[in-house]
Amino acid sequence: MSGEFPAEGMELTHILVVGDPPRSRAFYCDVLGAEPYREYGGSSVVLRFLGAWLLLVTGGGPTRDKPDVTFAAPVDPRTVSHSMTIRVPDCQAAYEALRARGAQFLTPPVDHGWEVRAFLRDPDGHLLEISEARAGGA
Repeated sequence: MSGEFPAEGMELTHILVVGDPPRSRAFYCDVLGAEPYREYGGSSVVLRFLGAWLLLVTGGGPTRDKPDVTFAAPVDPRTVSHSMTIRVPDCQAAYEALRARGAQFLTPPVDHGWEVRAFLRDPDGHLLEISEARAGGA
């Protein structure tokens, strides 16, 4: 055992706790273009999105391997503990395409000079950002 980390063959799965997996699946597939991979008993949906895995799960209480952790969907969409950023080549074009598919943004894209970005929420209130890097930006 080499003990290398990260090592070849590893992949990232991002878990989102949702209230209604079919509704969230529809948003991530129909609006954002994620690809469905698998579903588990109506309470978990696995998607492929931009080279990563998204696992949409319903909430649940502690388990033996996480004895003091409870999974719960966001309670207040105005309070964010994490967000996902989707880097796009043209923020305005992405904004228009996603709005046409039903995405609801907090504001139209805002130009900060080094980047143009806009924020939207999924049906459970998870925050997503589309961001266009400009010359001199990261």
